Amino acid sequence: MISRQDGSRTGGEILVDQLVRQGVERVMCVPGESYLAALDALYDRKLDVIACRAEGGAAMMAEAYGKLTGRPGICFVTRGPGATNACHGVHIAMQDSTPMILFVGQVDRSMREREAFQEIDYKAMFGSTAKWVVEIDRADRIPELVARAFRVAMQGRPGPVVVSLPEDMLVETSAVANVPRIVPASPSPATSDLKRLQGLLADALRPIVIAGGSGWDESACGELVGFAERFNLPVATSFRRTSLFPADHPHYAGDLGIGPDPRLKARIHNADLIILIGGRLSEMASSSYTLLQIPVPQQKLVHVHPGAEELGRVYHAELAINATPSTFCTVLKDMELTRPRQSGEVALAHADYLDWSGAARELPGRFQYGAVVRWLSDRLPADAIICNGAGNYSGWLHRHFRFRSFGTQLAPTSGSMGYGVPAAVLAKLQYPERTVVAFAGDGCFLMNGQEFATAVQYDAPIIVVLVDNAQYGTIRMHQEREFPGRVVATQLRNPDFVAYARAFGGFGVRVEDTGQFAVAFEEALASRKPAIIHCLLDQRAQSHASDFEPTESKQRQS
Repeated sequence: MISRQDGSRTGGEILVDQLVRQGVERVMCVPGESYLAALDALYDRKLDVIACRAEGGAAMMAEAYGKLTGRPGICFVTRGPGATNACHGVHIAMQDSTPMILFVGQVDRSMREREAFQEIDYKAMFGSTAKWVVEIDRADRIPELVARAFRVAMQGRPGPVVVSLPEDMLVETSAVANVPRIVPASPSPATSDLKRLQGLLADALRPIVIAGGSGWDESACGELVGFAERFNLPVATSFRRTSLFPADHPHYAGDLGIGPDPRLKARIHNADLIILIGGRLSEMASSSYTLLQIPVPQQKLVHVHPGAEELGRVYHAELAINATPSTFCTVLKDMELTRPRQSGEVALAHADYLDWSGAARELPGRFQYGAVVRWLSDRLPADAIICNGAGNYSGWLHRHFRFRSFGTQLAPTSGSMGYGVPAAVLAKLQYPERTVVAFAGDGCFLMNGQEFATAVQYDAPIIVVLVDNAQYGTIRMHQEREFPGRVVATQLRNPDFVAYARAFGGFGVRVEDTGQFAVAFEEALASRKPAIIHCLLDQRAQSHASDFEPTESKQRQS
């Protein structure tokens, strides 16, 4: 670190020092000349710098960090194409309510408004996909604005912040002081809210809890389990938030994703009280906004959310509580049960879930994907982290894999393809002692499959279960349904993924038959290398994915 007699630092040094003060552990990036001064400052600070192969992957890794830790994931990219490539991760962070900060290089301040080389107006570009976009004009304002970025990313409904860094500002010097570590303000439920909730629960005959959104921690999930047990409540989880409640618990009723169990939908439709904690019950979790009436549900709705602006945005609740899942669940233990509640409905709800997630439907071909997912569900330890992007392959995972521990599911509720591999790399770096498995379709994998090289470079032995049906299966399914016999642009000619894995220095194995998978998985695990298990799925199997599709709307996830 360069020491100056007047105590001044460059903008790059001030910036990186703020990250250290905020407790940042690692930074994801693709290097670029527009923020070289910040890269130089990272040289002698104790931060783990992960150089990724594309900005989309880097931003998704940062988003995955935010999901796992509750603190903002940090990503640095260069201006212009670096920023546009990183948009994917920012959009995921926004729709998934994940704290994240994207630092983007910008042109020299003297060149602005000339459409200089790779110049972009980031406020215009990211205005609808980030909570806040700011350009730092002076080095002495870096501590102030970076601290605010951390606060905005974490407070209320968490989300992404984009910070623009003019190249010349990063070499400007200042003697400004650092800002202490930011602890976000967390709204808590009022005593009157809890009394009303207690009264609603006392009057309800068919209540159900739905857990979703972000802002949870292991303690809050534990308190929710205790609350469900004391009040005899069935608990469902929303789309890709399955690890908020243990699937093997007798009060678990299943998840509300794409094509949920019709019995669970009926249970929610017939409920007289719904307690929605943390989630927004957006399009995917609500079966295209058909699960509840809008704007006033027919059921009494208690909506708990950290962002006041979300309360009443879509659903007008009987009781709206501005609180984080953590602060809300913490006080649940103080609520008293006013009268015993029968547990028959809870037992039936869990039995329905076990039936729905049990034996997989037989598919055409030799590789029975559903059986493999069930085998992995039984084989993997409870703390294994499961990652995926988007595509038909994820439907079997969501239906048949039983998540048992908090923080074990990394998947984009935004439905972005290419997420699983970069998320898995970050998860393995963050928790090297835990097993990390990424599920990916062939189309999904090749959108960010280059981050397999990042896994090899940083010795992150993830296991990728690559399900290959040589097509964009989700879109092909939609084509066959909407325009029979008119297949356009959905067929793929794929590489040899085993050779791909080995070319990067990883482990690769090919699976054509269900019986080969268990041996292949154990070999991949024993290799202690990043691994790809290339599973060949019959193309006809994509038609069976309609089991996981919503029927109420033609607005589909791609």
